[in-house]
Amino acid sequence: MAELYAGDVSEASDYDLSMLVRALVMESNRFLEIFSAAHRLHPTDMTALNLIMTTRSPMTPGALAKALNLSASATTSVLDRLERAGHVVRDRDPDDRRRVELRVLDAATALASTFFQPLAREYSSAWARLSDADREVVARFLTTTTEATARVRAAVTSDPAPAHEK
Repeated sequence: MAELYAGDVSEASDYDLSMLVRALVMESNRFLEIFSAAHRLHPTDMTALNLIMTTRSPMTPGALAKALNLSASATTSVLDRLERAGHVVRDRDPDDRRRVELRVLDAATALASTFFQPLAREYSSAWARLSDADREVVARFLTTTTEATARVRAAVTSDPAPAHEK
């Protein structure tokens, strides 16, 4: 594979960094497309599954609809497909039976783990060469870049909170 950035990284401009982020996003999307196709998941289903798996608190169908920018009926269709595929269940909150919470099934987590572990190992190998100081810079860069992206997304969609905070 050709090197993504041929210049001196200490001289990378904002444009260079944005192109490197774009390349990472595109490669990540291509990788996700392979998993999605192998398991007959629509890209929206894959996004929904990822949101449900990574949310900090139990995800509800309403919160998922908002995060996906979908109507309630479209979100129901996504959840129906994920449920039929054996990836997700809708559980009633034991403290408030009116509230429905979404849960990823262990089999789906295991399936994803099997597929994504080679990527995790490759990341680990690539990052092994980074010093602690480099890792701190990378973590700060990724955090601030993700936050900036979430702020702009929220501004263009009138969504006050990034999906990962819901």
